[in-house]
Amino acid sequence: QVQLVESGGGLVQAGGSLRLSCAASGRAFSSYAMGWFRQAPGKEREFVATISWGSGDATYYEDSVKGRFTISRDNAKNTVYLQMNSLNPEVTAVYYCARDLPPTPARLMRVISPKFWGQGTQVTVSS
Repeated sequence: QVQLVESGGGLVQAGGSLRLSCAASGRAFSSYAMGWFRQAPGKEREFVATISWGSGDATYYEDSVKGRFTISRDNAKNTVYLQMNSLNPEVTAVYYCARDLPPTPARLMRVISPKFWGQGTQVTVSS
C-alpha cells in the first residue's frame, strides 16, 4: 500500500520560507516521478511542481512559483521536498504530495490527477 506523509507546513510571515517534506512508503521510490500540488480555499487543486524519477534531473514548476520554489528528492530517505522562499499570502493553501503509477513521467503529472495522494499539510502566509 502506498503511503505519502507530508510535513513541514505552518504559519509564516510574508517573505519567509518553509520546507515541506513528503515521506513515501514502499520500495522503488526512485522509480517514481513525484509531485507537489495545492488547494486554496474555494479553488480547485492545482499543480505546483514535479520531479522526474531517478536522480530527479528534470523538474517542472507552475509559472508563479518559478524561481521561488525548489523541488528535490532524496532516494535514500524515500523523501521529496519542496523548498519555498519569498512566500506571499497568495500561496496559502493545503499542499499535497502525490505520485502516479509508473512510468508516468514528471512532465505528464503536471496535467493529470495522480493516483496516490498524501493527507496534505497546511501552509498559511500572513501579510
